[in-house]
Amino acid sequence: MCDITGCGQKYSDKPLPTAPLEQRRAFLKGMAALPLAVVLADSQLAQAAGERMEKVSLALPGGQTANAYLALPEGVDKAPTVLLIHEWWGLNDQIKAVAAELAEQGFIALAVDLYNGEYGSTPEEANALRMALDSELATQTLVGWIDWLKQHPNSTGKVATLGWCFGGGWSLNASLATPVDATVIYYGSVAKTAAELAPLQSPVLGHFGTLDNNINEEMVGGFEKAMAEAGKTDLEVHWYVADHAFANPTGSRYDEEDAALAWSRTVSFLYKTLG
Repeated sequence: MCDITGCGQKYSDKPLPTAPLEQRRAFLKGMAALPLAVVLADSQLAQAAGERMEKVSLALPGGQTANAYLALPEGVDKAPTVLLIHEWWGLNDQIKAVAAELAEQGFIALAVDLYNGEYGSTPEEANALRMALDSELATQTLVGWIDWLKQHPNSTGKVATLGWCFGGGWSLNASLATPVDATVIYYGSVAKTAAELAPLQSPVLGHFGTLDNNINEEMVGGFEKAMAEAGKTDLEVHWYVADHAFANPTGSRYDEEDAALAWSRTVSFLYKTLG
């Protein structure tokens, strides 16, 4: 199941996007690109994409260390940056593969790990990790990585946050904690008051499903109203006749057409807001 706290892992019984064998072999050798949906739907391809990323570390206040995975665009001296925040499961190959795809699109992409290397393989394990998360430490971690991206030698200084479900909520939280240039939310909690939204300085893009029982029209409508009350008018909301987690090919609620449309809108939004 999926609810406001996250999504249960139930693999889709629908045919998933695939590629011919030769194209898969070329991708695994790093000699060809494949559509993002194909990579995300294939665990071997997603793993291969993730393995091409560089593991980086960040020292946090109190002596703790945060880890993330970095993907750099080729042949670019300066590029805008995107911070990716995982679902409630934890950082996995699918999220790393999205970061790798963003690098192919010309962005510096950083997939953060809020669980410090832990991963939930069942809904119960994922929920336990989510419940154990120290929100203050998570905020410090995201703010630290945003500052790190702004100061990266190849960065233009512009940063966007992007997250799904649990990570979608944290995408918004991070943008409230420190100034960024763009915020992207995939079906994450947006239950905020106008006062809570007052620090927001970025345009916001949100993707939501009309069949989602929790991140629903009532919540999103309240968010739109609160944004207006806070004087935050740069908000773009898209609705899809789809359920929660419709962009995850490994989930039972995946909608290939809506996921592709949402991704094209996301990339266009990032180009527009980050340059």
